[in-house]
Amino acid sequence: MNSEVARPSVVLVSGQLCTESLWSAQIPPLQALTGVSVAVQREHDNVGDMAQSLLDSMPERFSVVAHAMGGFVAFEVLRRAPSRVASVALLSTLAPNDTPAQTARREGYLRLVGQGRFADVVEERIPMLLHPSRRTDAALVGIARKMAEDTGVSAFLNQQRAIMTRPDSRPCLAGISCPTLVVFGRQDGIVTLEHQIEMQNGVRDSRLEIIEDCGHMLTLERPELVARLLVEWIQAT
Repeated sequence: MNSEVARPSVVLVSGQLCTESLWSAQIPPLQALTGVSVAVQREHDNVGDMAQSLLDSMPERFSVVAHAMGGFVAFEVLRRAPSRVASVALLSTLAPNDTPAQTARREGYLRLVGQGRFADVVEERIPMLLHPSRRTDAALVGIARKMAEDTGVSAFLNQQRAIMTRPDSRPCLAGISCPTLVVFGRQDGIVTLEHQIEMQNGVRDSRLEIIEDCGHMLTLERPELVARLLVEWIQAT
């Protein structure tokens, strides 16, 4: 860590069915700049408690890098304690709450898990997570499966309930005053470019980076590029 520059610590907030492995390529270069911790939300079934547990674990001032579901937690942190957040990077996420169709799909997942078919849920999701050219990449698919296995059924159910009941964060976008980086994989199968533009337009001090030939799991699909973007972002803020 560069002792000449006192930078806020960074917390990496993992998405649903993701573990610390999501950030394996980004942690070392970020650690060269500042303190780094990883928040994997398993214990709580609502974003309010997830956000509060993060706030309780972090120093007074910190930066947030959030992936997917982690973005919902980041928005709640920004609602509760905006002055504590030095900057935020939002990866593969979106601001609105669930649509009725999305909630219905999640309720279907809950039913499958209740039938003992958690593995089927994981297999159904994998094509949505990866760029089409990487869906046959055995190593990458293996990481996604292993993260889901390590997350487990109980945590997945908590995460689903938290996602289903999250508030609409669009009204809070204009109130976000810290520097904000929005990162999107062009072939993301879960969130859309329109979602990213909505966040960019809503947060006054923000910029959007689009990664080509990349899906939802951009930290794993384009690890070096994402690491470079985050390092440059931390250095600039």
